[in-house]
Amino acid sequence: MPGYGDSPPTEMVVTAQGRVAFLDHLLQGLGMRRPVLISPSMSGRFALPFLLLQGDQLAGFVPIAPVGTKEYTAEQYQRVQTPTLILYGDHDTGLAPQALHHLQHLPEHRVVIVPGAGHACYLDKPEDFHRALLGFLRQLK
Repeated sequence: MPGYGDSPPTEMVVTAQGRVAFLDHLLQGLGMRRPVLISPSMSGRFALPFLLLQGDQLAGFVPIAPVGTKEYTAEQYQRVQTPTLILYGDHDTGLAPQALHHLQHLPEHRVVIVPGAGHACYLDKPEDFHRALLGFLRQLK
């Protein structure tokens, strides 16, 4: 993501609208139609505004304790019709409960808590993470 890790910052992603445009451009450039957007941690700054503004372009959404959930209202979340799998590790006592508090307003969601895993549950318990993810993907239309 621009501005994270070794990626240079870009003016485009300073605003939520810019991040939506960036992600839309990326998905179009990859030729993806109705992808499932998986959003761990910092990627929430890109994924959440995209979900709220263009969630109908997604087949599914998988937030993994994403940042930025408190920037949106319950009413905004309630308008989203994208099937969502909220995933987090039970040892993530910081960001995960805050994210769940907000994301639980998404009408088409289910929650999977990965036992024995921390914030990066996909790294701590990859088998459990993949089992939950594949189960969710099988249910999508």
